[in-house]
Amino acid sequence: MRLVNLGPTAALVLPHGTVPLDVVNAHADADWPTGLDALLDSGRFEAFHAWVRRSGDALATAPAEPDPRPGALLHHPRKILGVGLNYAEHAGDLGEQRPEEPATFMKPATSIVGPDDEVLIPPQSERTTGEAELGLIIGTRARFLDEANALEAVAGATTIIDMTAEDILQRNPRFLTRAKSFETFFSFGPELVTLDEVGDLAQLVVRTTIDGALHRENVVANMMFSPAYLVSFFSHVMTLEPGDVISTGTPGAVVLRDGCVVGCEIDGVGRLSNPVRDLKLRPG
Repeated sequence: MRLVNLGPTAALVLPHGTVPLDVVNAHADADWPTGLDALLDSGRFEAFHAWVRRSGDALATAPAEPDPRPGALLHHPRKILGVGLNYAEHAGDLGEQRPEEPATFMKPATSIVGPDDEVLIPPQSERTTGEAELGLIIGTRARFLDEANALEAVAGATTIIDMTAEDILQRNPRFLTRAKSFETFFSFGPELVTLDEVGDLAQLVVRTTIDGALHRENVVANMMFSPAYLVSFFSHVMTLEPGDVISTGTPGAVVLRDGCVVGCEIDGVGRLSNPVRDLKLRPG
């Protein structure tokens, strides 16, 4: 199952087109929550997923949206949890030692933008980077998960571009929260893809692109801490809640310049891109 956010309503991405959930309800005489945030919060996400699998033939005739323009996947995730230095190769790029435990941080919801929205380089930064990452969306309230079953708490995967004011961070590692938290510093979407459709997470290739060209790529199997490990790890720190986002780390960060387009590509999950504007050059 694939879902996007069209603003007031989420939508199913079906073979014949993108069908908003309010249209799904009217077409199938159903009463599912129509916003993705609300669907996750309702505790009915897995039931909806099972219903969609059973209803394929009926949904095939539901009217599709003629010009879908997906936005950020969720409006108000309770938590955005990030992981740094999760590929040994990327840690080497930054001159960092391989961490013995996940290097984690959090980002505010005010940093969120969606596909094709502008990423803004703040006046305080002379070196802002963008990082393609595999994202996991939590689907159920969970605590103290074992690694073996941790992915059962995940509603689906998505593409993420995480920005960092790298020069601010390099001045002092205690500035990590500031370096990660500027407006527009977290883009994700357009699709939530359930794990049964994604397949083996370990075989996914995550690519950071710039102006459509490959900058860096790596396979999830090369992560130092696997997606399942990270979900388990965070669940032993805090209660995971529906709609929480875990950004699992990047194969490589690219320096952003005014006018460039930064992207994330993950086979089987999707593509995400954002144009970049430097506020020092174009205040707007």
